[in-house]
Amino acid sequence: MFDAHGWTNHSAGQYVDYQDSEIQTNTVEGFYSIFKRGMKGVYQHCGRQHLHRYAVEFDFRCNNRIANGVDDVERGQIALRGVVGKHLTYQGPTEKNA
Repeated sequence: MFDAHGWTNHSAGQYVDYQDSEIQTNTVEGFYSIFKRGMKGVYQHCGRQHLHRYAVEFDFRCNNRIANGVDDVERGQIALRGVVGKHLTYQGPTEKNA
């Protein structure tokens, strides 16, 4: 989603770049608003060590939504292509976690 980086000057009341109207804060603010709502409403708690995994999930959802031309079937196919050849591995309980 964020394949380029631009900036605006919030302290000066600038929320859209004067030369390039594609550079704005609405996109990133909208993304993190949905992310925070999802974390509070769906998962309730996330350990710091797993935060990057949740962020990747919401990035996938944002990039593969109907507004971007991806329907439910295609989104499922994309997700399944992403797991080909991968498997989950979890360490057994350690003394600390047991």
